Amino acid sequence: MPAPAMRAPRIRAVGLLSGWGRGAAALPLDASRAAAGRSMLAVERPALDPERFRRSRRECLMGVAAVSAMLEDAGLGPEAIAGERTALLFSTAAAYAPSNREFIEARGGSMYFPYTAVAAVPAEVAIEFELTGPYEILVGGSPATMRSIVRAAALLEAGACDRTLVLAVEVFEECADLFESVRPPFEGPLVEAAACLLLEPGEGVLTFERLRGGKDGGGVRSRLGEMLACEPLAALALARETAGEGPVQVNGSWRGEITRLQWSGSPYRTRPRAA
Repeated sequence: MPAPAMRAPRIRAVGLLSGWGRGAAALPLDASRAAAGRSMLAVERPALDPERFRRSRRECLMGVAAVSAMLEDAGLGPEAIAGERTALLFSTAAAYAPSNREFIEARGGSMYFPYTAVAAVPAEVAIEFELTGPYEILVGGSPATMRSIVRAAALLEAGACDRTLVLAVEVFEECADLFESVRPPFEGPLVEAAACLLLEPGEGVLTFERLRGGKDGGGVRSRLGEMLACEPLAALALARETAGEGPVQVNGSWRGEITRLQWSGSPYRTRPRAA
């Protein structure tokens, strides 16, 4: 069956925080070598307003920090995305695991039950940036984030919003022992991350397809490490440095599903910065 295609959205800005550091420039050439034997790289709790976020989970703070990094990359203030014309699409595979574990094991004693929901991260983001537009959550690895981008493109094409935020957050440290017990093991070190794309109406064609058999090929996992739902956004941040004016493609896999997302031309608002 032919892959579905739609009008391609334009990537205006990318915000990326990860266990490697801030932005695409911090990503190593070889994740396993850079990890130097570490199986997990964590992100420190972002330093945000201690009164406003006194009860917020670390994963929520990472989501807010990723949106702030995106706004900085775009040269915009928070007022530029506030209101009902901004859609928010969130994806994750593991960012709700630590809060659920803490609640079940009654560690800490005072955690609010709402923070056990997958919606906790995008809810904090929506509150902080006064987002009141369309809102969706997809759970899974990189294919879920790629579907978020497709949904964002559909919302933009339908005129349901003027811009979309595609956000992904993954945290692992609080459940390190559980992840260490996973078999078969992950291909590289687990790398915590939070990433956000700002998408606007663009030109050209966006194609999404689900592949049958084989490996995801063309992925950048050997460079990034295992970022799960954050992988496609980190790959797009990395591609901005090197993709030039040609088509951009990201591949991803999750639990046997292999997917591909491709722009027919460069999706970036401005020419790529020097590598």
